[in-house]
Amino acid sequence: MTEVIGLDHLYLTVSDLAVSERFYDRVCCSVLGFRKNAFPIDGDPHVQYFNRHFGIVLRPARRAAAHDPYSPGLHHLCLRVESADDVHAAARALREAGVDASEPRVYPEYARDYVATFFSDPDGIRLEITNYRAERRRRHDHWPSE
Repeated sequence: MTEVIGLDHLYLTVSDLAVSERFYDRVCCSVLGFRKNAFPIDGDPHVQYFNRHFGIVLRPARRAAAHDPYSPGLHHLCLRVESADDVHAAARALREAGVDASEPRVYPEYARDYVATFFSDPDGIRLEITNYRAERRRRHDHWPSE
């Protein structure tokens, strides 16, 4: 059996590439330390934000439609940071960069140690930053071999 070892990239279609690029520049580059490049595919401009783990790619939408997180498709994108303190630091930095990020708090309905902040991109795609929780660490570090 082949094991998937991570998420390689995620493509997001956006209604206005320039507006979304400015938003993701603040979120990904200024706050979260991603790097950035741009490239065309079949004549369409693409903007990629990447770190050593995965990439987020923006591409222009081909038709106008409002994002609905409760329709089939993407509900939200959750990014993981190392600790609850990092969630708080990211939320502060996002707000300082002009992004309307929620005040981080514990969400015990998800897990005892689940700390998160939430915000949305210009197209209404919901984003979340959460901490690397104990259950996820145990799952990673003690995955049973078959």
